[in-house]
Amino acid sequence: MKLKNVLLVALFFSYFFMNSQENPFSTKWDNGFKIENADKSIKMKFGGRLMYDFGFFSLNNKAETNGYTLASENGNEFRRARLFTSGTIYKNIDFKLQVDFTGGEVTLKDAYITLKKLPAVGNLRVGHFKEPYRLEALTSSKYITFMERALPISMIPERNSGFMLFNESANKRMSWQIGLFRGADKATSDSPEANGDYAITSRIAGTVLNKENSLLHLGLSYSYRKPQENHSFGYSVRPEVHISNKYIQTNVSGVDNVHLFNFETAWVANSFSLQGEYSAANVNSSLNDENFTSYYLQASYFLTGEKRVYKNSMDGFDRVKPASNFGENGIGALEVALRYSGIDGMNNDKMGNITAGLNWHLNPATRIMANYVISNIENNTQYHGDGQFNAFQMRFQIDF
Repeated sequence: MKLKNVLLVALFFSYFFMNSQENPFSTKWDNGFKIENADKSIKMKFGGRLMYDFGFFSLNNKAETNGYTLASENGNEFRRARLFTSGTIYKNIDFKLQVDFTGGEVTLKDAYITLKKLPAVGNLRVGHFKEPYRLEALTSSKYITFMERALPISMIPERNSGFMLFNESANKRMSWQIGLFRGADKATSDSPEANGDYAITSRIAGTVLNKENSLLHLGLSYSYRKPQENHSFGYSVRPEVHISNKYIQTNVSGVDNVHLFNFETAWVANSFSLQGEYSAANVNSSLNDENFTSYYLQASYFLTGEKRVYKNSMDGFDRVKPASNFGENGIGALEVALRYSGIDGMNNDKMGNITAGLNWHLNPATRIMANYVISNIENNTQYHGDGQFNAFQMRFQIDF
């Protein structure tokens, strides 16, 4: 019934806007259903995404001897099944509401209001949205190169509730963001009550080179996180496969505060691209201070001549549009990719991943992905030794 109600609300708004007599609305399809009035002061978009995954998984002999287990030897899931509505009201108010229906539950993803063009400060966003930290996290899952984001995504949550100020330079090449959020770690950010914990997260990013066929993006992020008194800071890590157990557990007790730093870069030259990030966490505890790091470097190349599309410095990369769509006298766009990523935990626990990928963009709204993942785990105290996890997985994706 909840899904039905969401659809009914969307249909009601569509009918209302299209039949307004005072200021008639027009509709169009632009990789999503869009509505706007004559002077473009009011715009709305309705859409969603559906990602269906399946895969086959295995452990090497050493991993099985050391007690590693699989979530399943093969599996399938709806990785994401989302609907959203977003828009602009009277040119200076933006909004977005996005919910996910996977796992038999309704989960709120984005729910925010943005006040635009405020004097001196630029823009103010209030609600639940992505913290301004990590290029790959800010890039939509519809447009990331691999099925799952790299290992640094485990260190802090993607989304949080709070306030954020942000703005761009006059030429749109640089941006800054700073936000105050109520959750200071992954455990508390998703809970109904934060009980005094908070996080201040900031980012500055932009392009130092931006030509027709080449682009160089650089960015720096910093987050100060203050957990509840005597609370802990921790994260758990799975290989770059969502249908997998988490094999590294990190948890520091008695935390006073946490400092996180992230450096990001991306280079696009015609059909070739490189992207990498390095994250570091300094955890100050009343017991023992700890330092953790995580990183990745990835490369991709379009065999059919397309290139990665850069949206802007705040949102990362955008939709790939094939030169010719599959079924329209063309084969779509074919992209090959390779990534290495690593992360460390407590007691020198480490995970290193090699992921190879093939992406077939049938048209701007549809793609099929195939990933092969090799994950090497070292000095794992939970499983008393080393182990290797292997996976072959595929995704069928459509977004609109």
